[in-house]
Amino acid sequence: MKKILLISAGLLFSTLCFSQKDSVSPHTLLWKVTGKNLSRPTYLFGTMHILCAEDARLSDSLKKIIQNCDEVYFEIKLDDFSGMLKSLQFMRMNDNKKLSDLLNGEDYAKVKNYFENRGAIILPFSMLERFKPLLISSLIEEEGLDCKSTNGMELVIMKEAHSDSKKIKGLETAEFQAGLFDSIPYDKQARDLVNYIDSVDQYKKITSELATVYRNQDLEGIDELTRTGDAGVANYLDLLLYGRNKRWVEQLDTLMPQKSLLIAVGAGHLPGEKGVISLLRQKGYTVSPILNK
Repeated sequence: MKKILLISAGLLFSTLCFSQKDSVSPHTLLWKVTGKNLSRPTYLFGTMHILCAEDARLSDSLKKIIQNCDEVYFEIKLDDFSGMLKSLQFMRMNDNKKLSDLLNGEDYAKVKNYFENRGAIILPFSMLERFKPLLISSLIEEEGLDCKSTNGMELVIMKEAHSDSKKIKGLETAEFQAGLFDSIPYDKQARDLVNYIDSVDQYKKITSELATVYRNQDLEGIDELTRTGDAGVANYLDLLLYGRNKRWVEQLDTLMPQKSLLIAVGAGHLPGEKGVISLLRQKGYTVSPILNK
């Protein structure tokens, strides 16, 4: 259950620098926010929701930040397990729709066979087929990782935060995230799901490439793959990525003067002209890279 929410939180998946210009940045996922009316810094960290377990590790710099900050913010409040279970209802399509209502018999059989033949799926297909199709598509992401076991950076950070007795909070709710998919016609999502399965090797390659650029802490590479790697999602970046970035920065403008925070969100949210780093700079903050080793 947590894995599904982590993937959807990232919604499947821009320019940084030492100065405040929008140019090529050093390779790092960790950034420090200072200036304006802040008495103490806040930190940004770009996560990847699903990684090979050996790659989901904390640097000494990040461990120290977790230890010294007041609170840790993720996209959603990940340690509210009862709330996450309740959010299952929001992951389902409205009006009791099922995937079989959206696809012809041949395509429906193709999707059903694909998931039923894989032991890694953690929900029965009879339940899964009521989910919004883009959320079903997101479950294929993990298959592109060539590793025995997987983990997510959020879960690793949350474990460390709990050991340091830090409060965990969310910038938005699972209900809000799942509701974003209602703005994309279900029949289009279903067609994209079939296309995803038809081109599964291509998308597995994209997932592998994304994991590589993430390991290299290359935010510009992540930005490029986010914008061009998945055609089904790329058409909705204003809804799934950029609009959320703007809402988050408005929240942070209010939250940051009060406490020192660690903001750990999908790495694709940080770079680019419409990314969190650029938007914070436009608000008058100084955002500087930190060596993340």
